[in-house]
Amino acid sequence: MNERIKIVFFGTSDFSVQIFESLLAHNYNIVMTVTQPDRKVGRKREVASPSVKKIAEKMNIQVLQSDNLKDNSIFRELKKINPDAYVVASYGNIIPKELLEIPELGSINVHTSLLPKYRGASPVQSAILSGDLKTGVTLMQMNEGMDEGDILTQEKISIGENDTTPDLMMKLGKLGGEMIVKLLPKLIDGKLKSQKQNGSEATYCRIIKREDGQVDWSQSAEKIYRQWKALQPWPGIYTYIKEKKGHLVLKLSKIEIDKKADTGEKPGKVVKYNQRTGIQAGKGIVLLNTVQLEGKKIMTIDDFARGRHNFLSSSLVNNKK
Repeated sequence: MNERIKIVFFGTSDFSVQIFESLLAHNYNIVMTVTQPDRKVGRKREVASPSVKKIAEKMNIQVLQSDNLKDNSIFRELKKINPDAYVVASYGNIIPKELLEIPELGSINVHTSLLPKYRGASPVQSAILSGDLKTGVTLMQMNEGMDEGDILTQEKISIGENDTTPDLMMKLGKLGGEMIVKLLPKLIDGKLKSQKQNGSEATYCRIIKREDGQVDWSQSAEKIYRQWKALQPWPGIYTYIKEKKGHLVLKLSKIEIDKKADTGEKPGKVVKYNQRTGIQAGKGIVLLNTVQLEGKKIMTIDDFARGRHNFLSSSLVNNKK
């Protein structure tokens, strides 16, 4: 039954890999994978292919790589294949209306929020930053709008107290993979019912930028911890050490918090608290486990402090001014 329809899969991220692998495990007929181009990654700037591409090539599935789907040659290629449906999961670019109109059964998007909440590029990070207790996966029929299509089904999961973005993406990927393989048979048989989104309840989230990782020490330790969880693995969170020669960027690689602790020091002050090195926040203390100076290796906070005797009792600053 699963081989009755031809599917083109759109995806790039690790989350999309889970959806892709679920479809393959249930023998769906994926005739093409569309993913973004190879990119230079890491400190050595070595060219790496998306994991989706690697899996597709291993399975002898045709791969089309592009970050500009408005190219007429792509339209012709997809039209020639004449797929019955698209499955889209974290592809990373807008799919033009003329491409969405090709498959007869439509285009199903696997979105990592409970739409209409968190339409846009960073729904998982936004849920963590907001302190939400629940999130989920929405399968929707795509249109040319930004996550505005009709909802086909939704399922919720709880957000754990210590869940980082990668933790939550892994859970949502597993859930989304289970949901899509249950939904497609109903799509094939014409038994799906959809529900329009309530646009008045819509919220939006934007692309995460490096500067979003800058810590404001006047914020509570709880809010800074949410920032740390949300912005893993990139851009992470960072602060500045002020020195005579200028400001050094210090990345806070791994932290814990004490929500209620108060040393009486001003926000940003490096302190000793219960034999540990921490930073006084607007409310509570951020406890440091590992840190990383820009361009250097990650170090334990004890090793870092031993090498910088003036670190303890110094004051970290919010910006370079």
